[in-house]
Amino acid sequence: MRNTKPLGLAAMAAAAALTLTACGGGGGETGGGGETGGSGENVRIGIKYDQPGLGFRDGEEYTGFDVDVATYVANELGYSADQIEWVESPSANRENMLANEQVDMIFATYSITDERDQTVDFAGPYFVAGQDLLVRADDDSIQGPADLEGKNLCSVTGSTSAQKVKDEHPGVNLVEQGGYAECVTFLESGQVDAVTTDDIILAGLASTEANQGKFKVVGNTFSEERYGVGLPQGSEQCEAVNEAITKMIEEGAWEEAVTANTQGADYSYNEELNPPEMEPCGE
Repeated sequence: MRNTKPLGLAAMAAAAALTLTACGGGGGETGGGGETGGSGENVRIGIKYDQPGLGFRDGEEYTGFDVDVATYVANELGYSADQIEWVESPSANRENMLANEQVDMIFATYSITDERDQTVDFAGPYFVAGQDLLVRADDDSIQGPADLEGKNLCSVTGSTSAQKVKDEHPGVNLVEQGGYAECVTFLESGQVDAVTTDDIILAGLASTEANQGKFKVVGNTFSEERYGVGLPQGSEQCEAVNEAITKMIEEGAWEEAVTANTQGADYSYNEELNPPEMEPCGE
């Protein structure tokens, strides 16, 4: 559900300049204020720690597209980079973390769905992803799911994306691993022919220093996943967050962030869906 109450001080822009790559900022602690506006309190932002190119922690450095968007939005709400406390937010824990006030907002490839909208509020979307395939850079035989008949497809154990392909194309051999990094290792060694999940997640995996030039995203998406900013139900921040994302897009910082975090992945986002338009709060 969306909330339409005004934000007040949260609409004020911070005087500090934005740095796209956010470092430090609390190392995942869950304490600290979260008061609206940059009044000396911190804001707790949930991200993934294990998704290269989106939300990734290396020591006390936090990088990725989700991190860049979150940093920009926080800056527009009045928080400098050193007032951000990054909090690891695994997919299974996101609703509970918002409900229990462990975080103030979540940027973690968090798809907006009707079911989730019953228990949390969403701003955005700030990106519209689509399920796609990652293949070896020299493999032109796979252009979409139909080309996977008799081939091995890898995804994370329990992934709905892989099962969707399997259901629609029974001839696909599904190989499950504990994480996408393992799937990419299998792809490189030839044990599987493709990896599937959201396109920008695949691009993030392919853009890492170790993987650059080895893989490519097919670029034939077959679903729509609207990545939203998760907010506690009843939050007053939706409008201000939407305004911040819109400003990021209009200033070109959104485009810069996508490019910087997918560089070397041979990836282009779906221009029919991106940059996204903000959905009205309260609906």
